[in-house]
Amino acid sequence: MSNPSFNDMFLRACRKESVSHVPVWYMRQAGRSQPEYREIKEKYSLFEITHQPELCAYVTKLPVDQYNNDAAILYKDIMTPLPAIGVDVEIKSGIGPVIDNPIRSKQDVEKLGEIDPVSDVPYVLDTIKLLREQLTVPLISFSGAPFTLASYMIEGGPSKNYNKTKAFMYAEPEAWYLLMEKLGDMTITYVKEQIKAGAQAIQIFDSWVGTLNVEDYRTFVKPIMSRIFTELAEENVPLIMFGVGASHLLQEWNDLSLNVIGLDWRMPIREARAKGVSKTVQGNLDPAILLAPWDVIEGRTKEILDAGMETPGFIFNLGHGVFPEVNPDTLRRLTAFVHEYTSK
Repeated sequence: MSNPSFNDMFLRACRKESVSHVPVWYMRQAGRSQPEYREIKEKYSLFEITHQPELCAYVTKLPVDQYNNDAAILYKDIMTPLPAIGVDVEIKSGIGPVIDNPIRSKQDVEKLGEIDPVSDVPYVLDTIKLLREQLTVPLISFSGAPFTLASYMIEGGPSKNYNKTKAFMYAEPEAWYLLMEKLGDMTITYVKEQIKAGAQAIQIFDSWVGTLNVEDYRTFVKPIMSRIFTELAEENVPLIMFGVGASHLLQEWNDLSLNVIGLDWRMPIREARAKGVSKTVQGNLDPAILLAPWDVIEGRTKEILDAGMETPGFIFNLGHGVFPEVNPDTLRRLTAFVHEYTSK
């Protein structure tokens, strides 16, 4: 890196290189728990923030400035690229993404278009370019994975059991595979353009794929994930995989052309390693612990750090996103503790 003040610890850890401290960032670090963000949200919706590169860059950079984290993650939503392919999605407060035209048939899948990121989501690319000028830590961008995007598109919104999604998958396999290919194409095109704009790492969120068993994952989802990661690996930036409640899929993910596996809080790091996970691991403090007294947070964090540091390739994170009730001071203190405890 030409910039001497650039902190590349996160990128080094992704590649299993030596680091002077364990790098740390938090999923959903930008946003809901920050008073400055809440103030912005009184005036603007998520959609409006992401369409204003200066404002979006400010929201993305805020946690890095406040907590001294080792990476920034672009503030946006996994739904961002969907309108470009013909999916009417609205982010409803307190509910999440709601889709008025859910997919019910192969015809619905056939109607889906293709994304042209430069004309469809220029504001995302402009925000990335702006952040690359402003940041002294790596910028992570992301995309939703086909299964998770499909679950919203079929259910029409968030779901507890994904019954409609799975029913579509089992009953309409031809339509399902077509949907996976179309969403796979969109993901590859969208991510490649983000990398071209300057994203230095990519996290793929397959948040809800844990609802499938291993056999169904291998049959219905792994082929498209394999294609996505194989094509993105050519871009030479670290690729991270993350899902919630998907510990049973770790060996499947370890086969893919990716660099980092994000663990949720249910899977101890030592157990993941014992199961054969050879990639860098990222995680995995239960976000709920952030509401406990500091000595509890510190004790639990030490256990994770001790396990994580046994093998090269470890990034400290939460096992899921920061939630609104978390005090920003706790995150600042946690980052400082991780840096101090792991500094050689």
